[in-house]
Amino acid sequence: MALSQGLRQKQQLKMLPQQIQLMKMLQVPTAYLEDRIKEEIEENPALELSAGEEDAWENTESTDTVADADDKVEEIDFEKDPFELDTFEASDYADNDDVAEYKLRDDNYPEMDDKQVMPYRVETSFHDLLIDQLGMLELSDEDRKIAEQIVGSIDDDGYLRREVASIVDDLAFRQSIYTEEKKVRALIEQIQQFDPPGVCARDLQECLYIQLKRQAAEGKEVSKALEIITHYFEEFTRKHFDRIEKALGLDDEGLKEVMGQITKLNPRPGGQAASEGNSNHYIIPDFFVLNNGGELELTLNSRNAPDLRISDGYKEMLRDYERGSKKDKRQKEAVLFIRQKIDSAKWFIDIIKQRQETLYNTMHAIMTHQHEFFMTGDETSLKPMILKDIAEVTGLDISTVSRVANSKYVQTEFGTLLLKFFFSEGMSTDSGEEVSTREVKKILSEMVEAEDKHKPLSDDVLTDMLQEKGYNIARRTVAKYREQLNIPVARLRKEL
Repeated sequence: MALSQGLRQKQQLKMLPQQIQLMKMLQVPTAYLEDRIKEEIEENPALELSAGEEDAWENTESTDTVADADDKVEEIDFEKDPFELDTFEASDYADNDDVAEYKLRDDNYPEMDDKQVMPYRVETSFHDLLIDQLGMLELSDEDRKIAEQIVGSIDDDGYLRREVASIVDDLAFRQSIYTEEKKVRALIEQIQQFDPPGVCARDLQECLYIQLKRQAAEGKEVSKALEIITHYFEEFTRKHFDRIEKALGLDDEGLKEVMGQITKLNPRPGGQAASEGNSNHYIIPDFFVLNNGGELELTLNSRNAPDLRISDGYKEMLRDYERGSKKDKRQKEAVLFIRQKIDSAKWFIDIIKQRQETLYNTMHAIMTHQHEFFMTGDETSLKPMILKDIAEVTGLDISTVSRVANSKYVQTEFGTLLLKFFFSEGMSTDSGEEVSTREVKKILSEMVEAEDKHKPLSDDVLTDMLQEKGYNIARRTVAKYREQLNIPVARLRKEL
């Protein structure tokens, strides 16, 4: 086979390490940006936070911050040294004859500095509560380990959704405890007597049954409710009230009273106790939008714009090297290491700057597109908007806009909202106007809220009502939006 030469064209996408790092930084929410910066500072000693207030009394010119992050290392003026300071010893200022307020330590109140105790919140988790109650039972060592295994298998809602046979296998393989399913079931029944009522149930029916049995033991009349949960649970869940009335010989008023007893029960006995230990959930907004006299003002969270600079110590080491006359191999290797760290620091500073600009430009485009919503807070005023719309305005790639919108929040006068909230598809009205699907969902939700719960509106009726308002929408689309809004079908919305 003869050898030959030829030309061929092909496209190949290559990303620089800085671009990859920028993409990763865009995905970092403001709440975790500070930790990411601290991590970079720990890994790169050439990078540091600006001195801040200390720079105010230092007679110096501006250092390398975000504003000049794209300068090259070679452009640093090694001859000019504005950072030289005289060294001092703290002991020179610690004379006991000085007035107390000028001393580094006040001997009259030493406990104010050394023995302060910071209070902290002590919380008991849901499983800790069950373990505490387990200690009140008189059990053998083996039974206690089995009971602890059962408690550990209970989920945060308070349900034991693991099969008894699987618990037996877990005990055998993990703890070398060989027991029978009969013993495990007996311990489950004891744990079901714990508080909160309904805990350790295998399903919703058993959970409600346990709670009703507890009320019956306390002397309450719940026999009809127990009969419904025991024999007519499927009719209860499907709201076939007529069948229940016929089977139990109840009228509408009697059934309403019994249903009231059931609906007051807690379907998630562990939900409240489990959430108490995780009650503090804080959202740190990435942006702030303020209506200032009819003009919208956009600002970034200050955590998104940290003041970073190159370490003065590393600059000084480079200056010393340039001033030195003898430059051996070890010094050259040291300088190469220093330059690499400074380059890395400058890249990181530049990435933070680009992150600021990308976040601001993207949010400004969203604010401009959804101007009416930011002025009024009316959800129906949201315009159709997809990632492509913002990408075209900002000149960014769709994937970049997606990274910015992911897990980012904006604080407005109407609440703190996820950026994804502002993105929605559009549909046309009878007049040809393009409206957001979020507007249709809002109107659909209002219709369901205003309906007569004794005769809830079916999807066909909701479709006709929306079409009367000028929205060209099909019944299957109404059903899809209703499911997205977590609104059940009409039969399950019916009330007595």
